[in-house]
Amino acid sequence: MDSDQILPTGLRASSLVTPVSVLQYWGPVLVYAGLIFFGSSLSSPPEAISSVLQKFSDKVLHFCEYAVLGGLLYRACRHASWEWLSRLALPAAALGAAFYGLSDETHQLFVPFREADLLDVLADTVGGTVGAWGWSLLERSKAAHAVAPSRP
Repeated sequence: MDSDQILPTGLRASSLVTPVSVLQYWGPVLVYAGLIFFGSSLSSPPEAISSVLQKFSDKVLHFCEYAVLGGLLYRACRHASWEWLSRLALPAAALGAAFYGLSDETHQLFVPFREADLLDVLADTVGGTVGAWGWSLLERSKAAHAVAPSRP
């Protein structure tokens, strides 16, 4: 059975991907990934981030940062990609966030006063997975409410 047959109508992949939809869904992914890259390029974090890091582990920051990326990746894979990728949006988004986290840590090896940490990659991966999963649940919930009959 094709996975589109078991998904509510609101969650089925669109058969038409236009340049506008690609920009609408992949644009935020690229902008956000660029912001992550920019932040990783800084030799020392800004004061506002330093004060947050004193209160929380940097793993919490990595988790949150990549949860947003995971959600954005899920959204883009689900709505502005090939049909096969749309069906695999959740694992694709989780893997995409994990690989971006790995590349980000590798990038930090070349930034003065920064270092790579495998636990950061783990926090990135878990955050990206939770973010993608959360966005998929949000969409399913919205679709269920849209199809549910209204009560008098």
